[in-house]
Amino acid sequence: MKTSEPSGRVPGAVPLDDTTTRFRIWAPEIEAITLHILAPDERSIPMEKDERGYHIALVENSPAGTRYKFRLDDGRELPDPASRFQPDGVHGPSEVTAAASRNESGWSGTPLRNYVIYELHVGTFTPEGTFESVIPHLPLLRSLGITAVELMPVAQFPGPRNWGYDGTYPYAAQNSYGGPAGLAGLVDACHGEGLAVILDVVYNHLGPEGNYLNAFAPYFTDRYRTPWGDALNFDGAESDEVRRYFIENALYWVTEMGIDALRLDAVHAIADQSAYPFLHQLANEVRQRAMELDRRIYLIAESDLNDPRLIHAPEVGGFGLDAQWSDDFHHALRGVLTGDRAGYYEDFGELDQLATA
Repeated sequence: MKTSEPSGRVPGAVPLDDTTTRFRIWAPEIEAITLHILAPDERSIPMEKDERGYHIALVENSPAGTRYKFRLDDGRELPDPASRFQPDGVHGPSEVTAAASRNESGWSGTPLRNYVIYELHVGTFTPEGTFESVIPHLPLLRSLGITAVELMPVAQFPGPRNWGYDGTYPYAAQNSYGGPAGLAGLVDACHGEGLAVILDVVYNHLGPEGNYLNAFAPYFTDRYRTPWGDALNFDGAESDEVRRYFIENALYWVTEMGIDALRLDAVHAIADQSAYPFLHQLANEVRQRAMELDRRIYLIAESDLNDPRLIHAPEVGGFGLDAQWSDDFHHALRGVLTGDRAGYYEDFGELDQLATA
């Protein structure tokens, strides 16, 4: 397994060998949490709480396929917010998954300047709507000149089909698409065709259904509002562990799943007034992991701020992200070409706005 845990704060169920799993959940205000293993053999295991507010259990005889929930001290039983797999959907038990079995065959990535991106929605790209069903079409994409496939969000969401932007389990690849094993197989196949894989991740909000984060800890804050409700708590009290949850998520995708780049959805909706912004920290830690893995790994921020700070180097006050998905350029170009003034395009339509973008 290609994993490192210098922080000792990787959340969720992480197999340590073929039969032993370490379970970890951050819940600083909850005194006692019980790990309820539902299958293959039902049992309840008290978890130990550490000084940071993490509840931990090291459990033997809990191999891949073990299903579990967390029982809180108020009696509720909830799925793992850092679940790697939700086989029965957003309200069902979480499942322990083995490390992805992938054949990298020397793949080290593609230079960002060579990216020609095809944005792909797994649920609608084929009639089957699965990771596996995408694979036969990869040679055609390659023949078109595509060098990077961008997967729209695959984090577990309610139901079998969804745009993807209201996922509630950031670590869990969608069950109806084929789960983590299916995603690992698709990434492997892309690399076999010489295609990089970009994954669209959403770190500015979570969807409403199946979102149990606040039952465990202060992941959200009412000090800021986003178009989707309360903002994630990236700069308030106890925000260090909220940041850790999302940074470890990014590291999971690039390390365990072999993702080559993350497209960070709508970073302008990440409210963060801290001295060390979350995006800067994220860039630093992903860059460090890329060096450890000896791979090219990139962060691409979607933003409508037209702000070069996102991609400027830290030495000149920037965050050090690798590229910007420029909403302003898109909106300005569409406004000029089509005359569309609805929704996003209300403030656009003039040629000088395109020049500015």
